[in-house]
Amino acid sequence: MIIANVALDGSGVLFDIEVVGSVVSSIAPAGSPRRTGVEVLDGGGGVALPGFVDSHVHLTQWAAARRRIDVGPAMSAADAVALVYPYARTAGDSVVRANGFRDAQWPEEPHKDLLESALPGARVAMTSMDLHTLWLSPALLADLGIDHPTGVLRDVDGLEAVMALEEQEDPAELDRAVLDATAALAVRGVTGVVDFEFADNRTVWDRRLSAGSPAVRVDTTVWPQWLDEAIERGERTGDVSALSELIRRGPLKVMLDGSLNTRTACCHDRYPGIDGDDAYGLLLETRESLFELVSRASRSGIVPAIHAIGDRANSIALDAFERAGCGGRIEHAQQILPEDIERFAALGVAASVQPQHAMSDRDIAEHLWSGRRSVAYGYGTLHRSGARLLFGSDAPVSPPEPLAGVAAAVFRTDDERPPWHLDEAMPLDAALQAACGGRRALGVGDAADIVVLVEHPEHRTVHDLAETEIRATICAGALTHAAAG
Repeated sequence: MIIANVALDGSGVLFDIEVVGSVVSSIAPAGSPRRTGVEVLDGGGGVALPGFVDSHVHLTQWAAARRRIDVGPAMSAADAVALVYPYARTAGDSVVRANGFRDAQWPEEPHKDLLESALPGARVAMTSMDLHTLWLSPALLADLGIDHPTGVLRDVDGLEAVMALEEQEDPAELDRAVLDATAALAVRGVTGVVDFEFADNRTVWDRRLSAGSPAVRVDTTVWPQWLDEAIERGERTGDVSALSELIRRGPLKVMLDGSLNTRTACCHDRYPGIDGDDAYGLLLETRESLFELVSRASRSGIVPAIHAIGDRANSIALDAFERAGCGGRIEHAQQILPEDIERFAALGVAASVQPQHAMSDRDIAEHLWSGRRSVAYGYGTLHRSGARLLFGSDAPVSPPEPLAGVAAAVFRTDDERPPWHLDEAMPLDAALQAACGGRRALGVGDAADIVVLVEHPEHRTVHDLAETEIRATICAGALTHAAAG
């Protein structure tokens, strides 16, 4: 394949990129002599960049969320119940699934009795926007064998309930939905993802490949529950599956704290309006258990990726990396003490962040974290310190729109409001590199994972960068998306 008439930067100078197999074999000035019989894709004067990589996504949850009721607009628990009411009335024995509620500033707490009062006997499951809370009706709790006083399961309890719910799904139908979702990612210019789904991901993807091939590369995470098996099999981060070159073993995922919306992100300072030990958030691992996981995984060649949102969780995560003498990743890194910023680069720890979260969380962050010494959503500060940043969406928490993430990181606003903490904005070239999985530009010998945009993002503004047209996507040398016309 030859991708003809494309720029490699904002200069407008055009080139032809030849792809042989899954590798970029040559880059020559546009119009250079070509081999005959080669498929030509006309880039139309657009710009070719390394393909976008969503470095943090929950593929099964996003695929499922595309088919669920959106309760994101709900301003109260009663609003959320009202949004699912029309569907639950006609659902019969089916489970009614909804996604996206934010209860941190609701006037009342969600509760199973609210669902039972409005929808007697209905089997309802609502997942919060951050995936840390699952709100279940009494009938569904009984089906799952869960005895819970409120029906609102947070963090680890919620994850385990999600797995129980997924076990009721038809695996073949879910596999088809996930593969369809990867095709939708290709339309957005995505050529690779790191799949943080809470599951035995090796087994799931071995099965899934019998239904078809994904349109993107998938790095499959391993959770602590399956770490021993991965180590016994000799798996290392980056190992390619024997069944498909598109599937690789990803990092170890460790949950260290909760989330901002649930006020369980673990902080050095108290949350307003909360008393007792819970006022500082939640730690899901001790220092010793975290160190043991990090050191055991890294010794075996599996890169640790620690979920840490609050500043205390980030401090503890960095301490674990330092004590283990290894690098890795911190997922989210939403609130960091100033003295911890420099430790990312010094320890070789990447900050895997989701810039769209800074925009959707700005109001609740101001409400819960204002006046603190820590840096919130400090992408600019991390970049200036030399830290490696990787962008993702955490879909379905945010939509997997790489250019929306770039726009949020560069402009620090996604609506008509002024930028939020503009000093934490990133330069465009650095934001693009983070969105492309750390790749700066295309070069000969690189993997042929390429996105062709209608024009370079440097020519776009805060109002239209996120809407830049994706002209084509190539993953492992195969055309996975081509815009009509």
